This record gives sequence, C-alpha cells and structure tokens, in this order.
Amino acid sequence: MSLELSKKAAEVKPSSTLAITAKAKELRAQGKDVVGFGAGEPDFNTPENICNAAIKAINDGFTKYTPASGIHELKEAVCKKFKSFNHLEYTPDQIVISNGGKHSLTNIFTVLLNPGDEVVIPAPYWLSYPEIVKLAGGVPVIVTATEEQGYKLTAEALKEAITDKTKAVVINTPNNPTGMLYTEAELRAIADVVIENDIYVVADEMYEKLVYGEQEHISIASFGKEIYDRTITCSGLAKSYSMTGWRIGYTGSSKEIAKMMGSVQSHQTSNPNSIAQIAAVEALNGPQDSVEKMHSEFDRRRKYIYKRICDMPLIHTIEPKGAFYVFVDAAQVIGKSYQGRKIGSIAEMAEILINDYNTAVVPCADFGFANHLRLSYAIAMEQIEKGMDRIESFLKELK
Repeated sequence: MSLELSKKAAEVKPSSTLAITAKAKELRAQGKDVVGFGAGEPDFNTPENICNAAIKAINDGFTKYTPASGIHELKEAVCKKFKSFNHLEYTPDQIVISNGGKHSLTNIFTVLLNPGDEVVIPAPYWLSYPEIVKLAGGVPVIVTATEEQGYKLTAEALKEAITDKTKAVVINTPNNPTGMLYTEAELRAIADVVIENDIYVVADEMYEKLVYGEQEHISIASFGKEIYDRTITCSGLAKSYSMTGWRIGYTGSSKEIAKMMGSVQSHQTSNPNSIAQIAAVEALNGPQDSVEKMHSEFDRRRKYIYKRICDMPLIHTIEPKGAFYVFVDAAQVIGKSYQGRKIGSIAEMAEILINDYNTAVVPCADFGFANHLRLSYAIAMEQIEKGMDRIESFLKELK
C-alpha cells in the first residue's frame, strides 16, 4: 500500500527507558543475573490496605463506568491532600483524575496548546515531555541547565527563552532524571517571570513525597493567586504508593481548564479504572505508615549509591535530594578503551554494561544530556550493591 501514515506519529521517539527495561527482562528470561537500574518503578508491593480496598470494590460490583473525569469521592480526597500537603485550595470541579501521569500531561498540553505554541522544557528533562508536547501540536523549547545550576532552570534563563509564541513552562520537582529539588527562592523567581509574561506553569510533582534531608517540597502554585491561576499542578500515586500499574494520575487547575480536560478525556479514554479509583481513595485517606517505610528505605539506598559513585573513578554526581534517581556524569569514560575498543558514547558504555556485566543503566541523550546516565535506586539494596560492584569493575578495566 502507498497510503502515508501520520508524520506526527512517525516522529515520536520510543522510550529508551522502557527499551532498556525490556532488554533486562529478556536477559533475565534467558537465565542471566541482570541488575536493572532502568525503570522508575518501586520494587515494593502496593500496600495491603490499598489492595484490600480494590478487592472490596470488585466484590461490591464497583466495576462499571464512572464519570469521565473521576469519581467525586476521589476528587475530594485529592483536594484534601492538596490542602494538607501542598497548601493549595482546590474544589472537586478543579480536579481531573486520569489514567496516570503521562495521561494527565497529555490532557494538559492538548488543552493548552494551539499549533506552533512553544513550551519551555528545562534539560535534563523526563524524556516524554517533548514527545507529548509535539503530539499536542506544540513546539518544545529546550533550555539547558548546567551542573553548576544544580541542573535546574533559572528565572533568568526562562526569561531569555520566552517569545511571543511561549504558552507554558514545565517545572518538575523533585526532578526525573536528576533527583534535584527546587528551593522556595528559585520557584518564587520563576513565578515572577511567569506572571510578568502571562504564561502557564505545568508543575509536575509526581515525586513530591519522595524528598530527603532538611529541604521540603514546595508547590509553585502556593505563592498566591496570580501564579495559582496560571499553574496546572500534576501528580499521581504511582511512585509514592508503589501503584505504577494502577494508572491513576490527577491534576489541579482552574475550573475552565479542568472542564476542558474532562471533555477531552471523555472522548479519548473515558474514565480511569473504577477499581483503581477506589484504591486511590484508600491510598490518600488511609494510613500512611507504608509510605513512610518505603520513603525510609529509598533514603537508605540513596545514601549508599551516592557514596559508592563518589568513590568510583571517571564518574561523578550531585547528591540527589528527591525521587529515586542518581544522575551520573560519565563524560570522562568517552574516549577510554575497553578490551581494545574505544568508547565513543554513553550509549556504547550502556551497551557494554548490559552485555558484559549484566547491568542495565539508562543513557541520557533522550533526557537532553548525552554524556550522562541515570541510575534508579528503586530496586533492592542487594541488587544495588551488586550493580555498583559491576560498574566499578567495568570502570577499572578502562585504559
């Protein structure tokens, strides 16, 4: 057939993180002892009280369609969480429950963007942001943040990137892939630029409950009405509650934007899974002790993996303050020789690690930093220790 398929779809890059994870699973299926630092998925089971709520929903027959933008009970639970944790006042008609964080972002950009509208995306970035923006007809404008800046967008850099086509800026804190956290001063400076230029903020706060040390998570929308009105706050249950497969995300926004997102969702997917919505109510309203236990274990792993990397040759990192990732600068590996082969890229380094050392890491060209790699510590400590030993062995082999 000679019919041409969608150019927009053809230009979408496949997810490199999912490709790495699939390769690791394939090797495990062949009986190989693979350590996977790839996917951002907690290794804990979903807490028992959440699972029990889902089982009860099934037994109660709560298996039918719900309102497209989510059940009222869950929207109320989200509002309660926004108020107590984020210091944000939302009403249920400002909340849209979606099929996960990616779906929330798809809804947001579909509603915000007209063809050619620009979205400022700080690099390093989660690799799906530019693709979702492009699918919504927008133009991603990448602004690189240096290591000296903590890999975070500055107000000055945002101001320079804004044009008459700019519609929004993405702020992801805690950040994937860097684990960095924006401070209140940094966010306030960005908020001033946003208000002055009358653009939107897409605040991706998916890792908001995974913050370590003295610093606290702060929502940019909490600084007053002007920035609140221009912010769409996006979060979900996947990371903090180990509910990746349940696919529940949510947004808080103006009533106008929420209504439009609900309308779009009603045609594209209809409602999120009814059973998962009941489970999400229990996650938000129920006991939080399981969340605290997971948080403590992530923190223990974070400290260990950071110290190990600091002690290794040729690579370095900044101590992550949130999420469950370490962003590793491996630029000094490029040009080194491994068994007579000169390493030309971090992608080649990753290939050697998985093929010769049964260790899967994520090269970060698709995150906007080609000389870096991302390691997830959302895996068991035993696996982290083994993987660190293997990476160190590889580095010491280089000449």
